[in-house]
Amino acid sequence: MELLKTLCSIEAPSGEEINLSVFLMNHIAEVKHTWKVQPEIHFGPEFQDGLMLVFGKPRTAVFAHMDSIGFTVRYNNELVKIGGPRLENGYRLRGRDRHGDVEATLLVCDDGTLKAECSRDIDRATSLTFVPSYRETEESIQCCYLDNRLGVYLALELAKTLENGIICFTTYEEHGGGNAEVMARVLHDRFQLRQALILDVTWVTEGVHAGKGTVISMRDSGIPRKPYLKRILAIADKLGVDHQIEVEGTGGSDGNSLQKSPYPFDWCFIGPAEENVHTPDEMVRKHDIQSTLLLYKGLMREL
Repeated sequence: MELLKTLCSIEAPSGEEINLSVFLMNHIAEVKHTWKVQPEIHFGPEFQDGLMLVFGKPRTAVFAHMDSIGFTVRYNNELVKIGGPRLENGYRLRGRDRHGDVEATLLVCDDGTLKAECSRDIDRATSLTFVPSYRETEESIQCCYLDNRLGVYLALELAKTLENGIICFTTYEEHGGGNAEVMARVLHDRFQLRQALILDVTWVTEGVHAGKGTVISMRDSGIPRKPYLKRILAIADKLGVDHQIEVEGTGGSDGNSLQKSPYPFDWCFIGPAEENVHTPDEMVRKHDIQSTLLLYKGLMREL
């Protein structure tokens, strides 16, 4: 899983997805000749650094967001959040400004403000992200930004054998979303698609457990259409893939952007659950990764 390790090491918080976009374009150019079907690659200003791969005669689109959480440097090394990172004194941060590489430590002040402890002043508007520390055992993967570099990794694994479908690598999901709506317009108008799967990472909770299989979310702050969910559950049962049912009242994903778009998309969030969410120590079990990929392969054949 060296590719996943590399993906987790790339600095690409919301607004700076171009770093990961360029990597993906180069990676895909190198490996696509080994894929079962050669996709059309759509990339350019209309997608705002997003990337779309079109395989065969698509019926369903898979959405995997590229961006991560992080911080933006304000004044006097004060920080503002990108998305919703967990806050703990001592987290190691990195970035780059016009003076060179930045190494800093997160300081949570008593008044709630955030600071980057650094040996120098950091340029305003510099993005900082967690320093990656990739750890792998026989049972698990642990690193910052498995949300959602793991989704990107699984989408690339899916691409190896995908015959019909579209993979959308989106931007801005961690900080309000919206790029999925841009993709929705193209999917609907150009390819007449109306159904989507959201390949992202969810949370381990009292009802969702690590190592028990991929997670099919029945709702979060958005509510997918039930007939579509029933079709997905029937396919999961037919395939015999380990899965869990998630029901939440908060949180969201690119699926929420699709639901808010003017296009009639059915959508469902399906992905592995992680522990230590939005920290440098996110952890996912390998069994859950494998079951997610198996289910996506089946769904993309049968939906």
